Amino acid sequence: MRTIEPTVSDIIIQDDSRDLLGPLLAPLATLPGVGTATAKLLARATGGTRVADLLFHLPESVIDRRYRPLIRDAIPGRICTVHGSVQRVDAPARGRRQPWRVRLSDGSGTIDLAFFSPYQARQMTVGSEVAVSGMLDEFGDRLSIANPDHIVPDGDIGRIPMLDPVWPLTAGLFPRHIRNALRQAFLRFPALPEWLDPTLVSRRHWPDFETALRQLHCPDEFPELLKGEAYAAASERARLRLACDELLAEQVAMAEARRRNRNRPGRAVVPTGALRTTALARFGHTPTGAQTRALREIDADLASPSPMLRLVQGDVGAGKTLVALQAMLGAVEAGHQAVLMAPTEILARQHLATFTRLAPVPVAFLSGSVKGRARRDVLEDIATGRAPLVVGTHALFQEKVVFADLALAVIDEQHRFGVEQRLLLGEKGHLTDILVMTATPIPRTLLLTQWGEMQVSRLDEKPAGRLPVRTSLHAMASLGDLLDGIGRAIAGGARVFWVCPLVSESEALDIAAAEARFAVLAERFGPVVGLAHGQQDIAVRETAIADFAAGRTQILVATTVIEVGVDIPAATVMVIEHAERFGLAQLHQLRGRVGRGGAESFCLLLHDDALGKTARRRLALLRDTEDGFLIADEDFRLRGGGDLTGRRQSGLPDLRLATGARLDLLVTIAAQDAQRIIEGGAEARRGAIALAVELFDRHDAARTLRSG
Repeated sequence: MRTIEPTVSDIIIQDDSRDLLGPLLAPLATLPGVGTATAKLLARATGGTRVADLLFHLPESVIDRRYRPLIRDAIPGRICTVHGSVQRVDAPARGRRQPWRVRLSDGSGTIDLAFFSPYQARQMTVGSEVAVSGMLDEFGDRLSIANPDHIVPDGDIGRIPMLDPVWPLTAGLFPRHIRNALRQAFLRFPALPEWLDPTLVSRRHWPDFETALRQLHCPDEFPELLKGEAYAAASERARLRLACDELLAEQVAMAEARRRNRNRPGRAVVPTGALRTTALARFGHTPTGAQTRALREIDADLASPSPMLRLVQGDVGAGKTLVALQAMLGAVEAGHQAVLMAPTEILARQHLATFTRLAPVPVAFLSGSVKGRARRDVLEDIATGRAPLVVGTHALFQEKVVFADLALAVIDEQHRFGVEQRLLLGEKGHLTDILVMTATPIPRTLLLTQWGEMQVSRLDEKPAGRLPVRTSLHAMASLGDLLDGIGRAIAGGARVFWVCPLVSESEALDIAAAEARFAVLAERFGPVVGLAHGQQDIAVRETAIADFAAGRTQILVATTVIEVGVDIPAATVMVIEHAERFGLAQLHQLRGRVGRGGAESFCLLLHDDALGKTARRRLALLRDTEDGFLIADEDFRLRGGGDLTGRRQSGLPDLRLATGARLDLLVTIAAQDAQRIIEGGAEARRGAIALAVELFDRHDAARTLRSG
């Protein structure tokens, strides 16, 4: 009789983890001293309503208040904590916008305290003994602290922390609110078992989970951390430990999703090769080794009785569209239907044009712009199977879209769709295989954390004959010379992309906008200049791109709407204005819009005249290499991964503690440990690991990913 291996979900239920984790999963408002209003402010700042969310709201820095000299010995320019007797309190003259001034003496010297809010100043009375802490400045021959951070009675100087955590706040929330709530949370902290590999913890000298949180939130509780530079090293160890905790929970959820996906029922789809051979003959070029390898991996998944869930990531110009078409034709050869969904109509129509040219079977197209009789005809062709290949946008999600026999769903630019959208498309068929693609090279760390439930194929070669794009850096001060060069280029028949970071002018950012740049270029070069951006009506935008593709215009001023899916081989010049405002991976994608034909191509990166050291390093990397995977890894190290939906531009998506350096190593460690756990290893830690999965809210994530 076969033994059924317990899943993480089973362990959670058997271990009754919610009872043990109850104090950490409880609402913030249940903490003594935290009322409803404060709980709402804490939830807004921490991003969650649980006590655990407060504990995961780590300080972004720590203020060192250990410098506590006599006033006569105090050195300006440092955070200083002093105490003494109030000698005088001076209110500003009526009608004058001057601060209140309080003079403090400790017998060795005097110091002035400046208050721009009268509330605190009025609390100071002549003769009272107080302790204050803040940045010490020098004005003339007087020492001064403006708006002290802490003011307490002299006898309570111990209430001023030696190491003072700085938490991210929100309007109406103050550090004392977080400090008081944390004090109550730690009083109720349960005794949790160790879920990390004990050998790893010992080798890296990491504290246990609770101690790591306490060291970061309450460093003054640890006298050994107040000596010399001890806190910096301890803080680093604590943060790495907590990052590994979160990554392990994430990777266990991913590993369970992979295991569940392998065990889901599927159907074998076996291509014959007939349609593919015709498509390749029409294509007229030999596939690259990377394309051949990726298709071989896809065919193995299709032929397997388990459902396919594979990511194809291809560098700029690596030919992922051909791989997608060949995979879809394989499904059609086996007697089924296949669909490709793209996030924008521009990209979807680009795929339609390629498929129509190469595929030896009918291709249907569906988007929001297809209406009336044409829409009814397309829906009927899909429902009857007369359309074996379908290309479209989000319109494919609609309930009225019914497939005769959908076997393969291809989703392009996967990161622009949510998991739920991916599932909706997959549910259009019976036991549908899913292939997702992205033209954005993904850093290794993000591959493991965000796509860990998928198998990955990597297109890291370019078709033969592609010339490298010559990339150069230019300060905005050289704009005049650059425009002269553009004039000579278009006189010779060149076509030029000119990308701007904004659509219209911004008061907050002193950077050129697409509409303003279009006006300047149109005045200089005339009607050969076109404009395309995301706020235009789609028909207007597509007309502008079509005019540029046909050569009716020679300069296309655009925003990042041209980042993917625009294939105009005749375009040979890319100008990116204020390039330092873009991520490296995005710059690489934009550069990939040129160099797609046989002519030599150029990418000109216009940057601010006063370019910082880090920004110059980033742009220099883009100048020196066309390896998108190398660029993506470096961009991750410099900026973090960002939210791949585009809303957040740095940091690991959906992860709160796993930030900072050395994440590549930690993710690898967590992924290997998680796989060992799911395969039946680490038996002694399984119950503890279940607690981590629940605490980091990855139990629900595992369920969602399982259904994918």
